[in-house]
Amino acid sequence: MRSDENVLLLRTNQSFIYVVLIVFTLLAVLPVWLMLVNATRSTQEIQQGLSLLPGTSLLNNWAVLTGRGFQIWQGFSNSALIAFSATLLSVYFSALTAYGLTMYSFRGRRALFNLIIALIAIPPQLGLIGFYRYMNDLGLLNNYLPLILPAIAAPSTVFFLTQYIKGVVHKDLLDAARIDGSQEFSTFNRIILPILAPGLATMAIFTFVASWNNFITPFILLSEKSMYTLPMLVNVLRTDIYKTEYGGIYLGIASSVVPMLVFYGFSSRYIISGITLGSVKE
Repeated sequence: MRSDENVLLLRTNQSFIYVVLIVFTLLAVLPVWLMLVNATRSTQEIQQGLSLLPGTSLLNNWAVLTGRGFQIWQGFSNSALIAFSATLLSVYFSALTAYGLTMYSFRGRRALFNLIIALIAIPPQLGLIGFYRYMNDLGLLNNYLPLILPAIAAPSTVFFLTQYIKGVVHKDLLDAARIDGSQEFSTFNRIILPILAPGLATMAIFTFVASWNNFITPFILLSEKSMYTLPMLVNVLRTDIYKTEYGGIYLGIASSVVPMLVFYGFSSRYIISGITLGSVKE
């Protein structure tokens, strides 16, 4: 009898957990779904209220969007150039820094690591004015370099990868590589990076999303419309000429979200495939 009560209690707890997870999933997915649905509805349909079913005005919204100066493909290419370049530099150099802090012993290592942790607590917006003046002095306004190169210094990514390396990389692996004659950079690029693939994919997703959605920094550095990123072009939709075309506005917003979903879908498989991956079996 006691056993039956335990089984019933266990099933009740499991059911409660499933219900809670389903509710949170719906709360996370519903806003995105409504945005995609509204991108297919006309302005009149949107003003009438919410709907969970797609409309039939997608092509009309697209015509409205592209017919009034919204250069979506140009925005895509500009944002993709910045986001992919910044993600690649951030992930690689952060992994290199974390690898050095974890696997090498040198004077000041702990102080350097503490400094990195302290930098995480500093909001990047505090340095925007100084950053703008510095870029102006260097003649780098209307240039993508100030939006790409600073991604090399990513304290939060370094911190995460430092903890990740401690859990999956064993120093015996490095000793074995050195005995076999592998150079340090070769060991890092050919042995360590594949082991870190799940952690790198995780941080690549966060970095890509942050870079793709970045609006304020490109806004203060770029003034030529041909160089606008997609979030900057979406902001143009808020001007008076677009204020009644809600379908076009939703379509412009949805178009800026789709690349992030595609990038997440591509990167997430590396996270899943590396969950049980280990560098050394004890």
